Amino acid sequence: MSCNWGTELWDQFDNLEKHTSWGIDFLERYTKFVKERADIELSYAKQIRSLSKKYHPKRSREDESRYTWCLSFAATLQQLNELAVQREELAENLNSQIACELTRYTQELKTERKTHFQDGRRAQQHIESSWKQLESSKRRFERDCKEAERAQHVSDRIDLDSKTDGEKRCSLKARQTAQQKQQAAEESRKDYVTSLNQFNQDQHQHYHTLVPVIYQRIQDMEERRIERIGEAMRSSAEAERKVLPVVRRCLDAMMDAAESIQPRKDTRQVVEVYKSGFDPPGDVEFEDYSATMRRSISESSYLDNRTEGRRHSRKLWPFLRKNKPPPPPPTSPSPGGVVNSPQSPPPASREPIAQRLNDLMTSGSRTRKQCLRSLKRGLSLKLGSSPADCSHLPPEQRRKKLQSRINSMNQEIQREREQRDALLKMREVYERSPQMGDASSLEPRLEEVKQNLMRLEEELRRNQVWLSDADSRLCDHSSSRQNNSTATTPGSSSLKHLDNRSPASRESPDGSYTEDHSAELHFKSRSSEFDDDFDDEEPLPSIGTCKSLYPFQGQNEGTLSMVEGELLSVVEEDKGDGWTRVRRNLEEEGYVPTSYIKVFLDSSAKGFVHSSRLV
Repeated sequence: MSCNWGTELWDQFDNLEKHTSWGIDFLERYTKFVKERADIELSYAKQIRSLSKKYHPKRSREDESRYTWCLSFAATLQQLNELAVQREELAENLNSQIACELTRYTQELKTERKTHFQDGRRAQQHIESSWKQLESSKRRFERDCKEAERAQHVSDRIDLDSKTDGEKRCSLKARQTAQQKQQAAEESRKDYVTSLNQFNQDQHQHYHTLVPVIYQRIQDMEERRIERIGEAMRSSAEAERKVLPVVRRCLDAMMDAAESIQPRKDTRQVVEVYKSGFDPPGDVEFEDYSATMRRSISESSYLDNRTEGRRHSRKLWPFLRKNKPPPPPPTSPSPGGVVNSPQSPPPASREPIAQRLNDLMTSGSRTRKQCLRSLKRGLSLKLGSSPADCSHLPPEQRRKKLQSRINSMNQEIQREREQRDALLKMREVYERSPQMGDASSLEPRLEEVKQNLMRLEEELRRNQVWLSDADSRLCDHSSSRQNNSTATTPGSSSLKHLDNRSPASRESPDGSYTEDHSAELHFKSRSSEFDDDFDDEEPLPSIGTCKSLYPFQGQNEGTLSMVEGELLSVVEEDKGDGWTRVRRNLEEEGYVPTSYIKVFLDSSAKGFVHSSRLV
């Protein structure tokens, strides 16, 4: 069966016009579908990215980098973010390569269709005009023939009835009129024949030449439209197929991250983190008070003696909650060691502990955690920072802390040595080729690197001595514990040295003991309540930004070093002690002197701080 529109649909001009219009409407509808799908993909990518950002740690925490389940979840979030990137790329391809191209092609198709149907209408109008001319000549020929026939009948009737001279003259006139009508009819016949031939010629050209060519162009246009829709569908599928390998790799990485979780390793890591290294407490020895009793035992006397016994008994230190070390206090900065110099800011003031306690009691629930944090920082400022040799930590934790510090120092020393070697090589090059640079210009930097190396090596030796001391103490504890476990049995030494103990021997391994058990329990409950507010502390949101006016070297734990002109995020406003809590890159956080920075608080944060102070 032939599929040529010019021969098969020569009389379906109006239907073809409707069909092609519907095809363009379908193309526009498919273009809109592609755009909406791209918007959905983009919105899905944004939601996935927002979800990944929401559950990604706001700052790097040491706890989350230790355990495999935390690392696995972080890797999953990273791969989820990569999936969002692929979805964004898919949306971009759908918009740029398909939707935009279809929109441009639709406009071209409308213009082409309009041109083809205008040509078809002109051809239709021409054949209709030729037909009208044929009909007009036909009617004129018919009219002239009838008038000639009527004139001939009149002339014949007059010829039959003419007898007189007047009648003969009328017959002659009627004969002349009949001849004129016959001549007009003959001319009309010729015009009709000419119009008929012209119409047949035009009609043949219209239905066998013009219409097939025009309809063939319309058919080609329609086939190109359908083919373009198919190409758009294939391009859409191909764009999604391109991201599938990356999506598959992301899913494989998620599977690998899930399979990398090691429960046994995580539980061992808990031991490594929280192991104190202390020996378990020995047996509690019996203290005989029966020799001093001179009255009958009553409930009240028994309780009095029991309270008195607690005062001199040894504290069971491993079973008491130890206070978490507060943030070490930053020292008041003074650039260059010059006090109140024109280039240095005014010294930072300190807020009284009583004022922080008052803020804690009067503040609402929304700001109580900030007040507790400020109170804890104030206590650390009053009590002083932790010792440099980490002697305040349990033996095992002290050893790990010192080992970590030594490893960090070794890395810094290696970097300084590499920098020194590079500077020495550069100086040699400058000495051989003076045109490349001045060798003396490197001397200040070389001297600075040498000073840093000397300082780091001195600190390294000091920390190595402390580590050796910690290792020797751990070995002594381990050997003494093994000797005690093999030489004595549990409970055998409780009564053996009944009168040989002094109050000093009742100390815990860290050198502390409790004189009043009730005060100890009271302090434990207070410290427990205080620490519980910080156990599950969420990262504080940023309330503004600040710009450093002077360089500051944070040498104590809890402080943050900064250079002049550096932009930082403000986490906690100055509570009156001269220190502001700031954050850098969502990872590093600490205190800097308020007089060293210029703070720019957000408008919402200003209202929140003002309302928290009024509560």
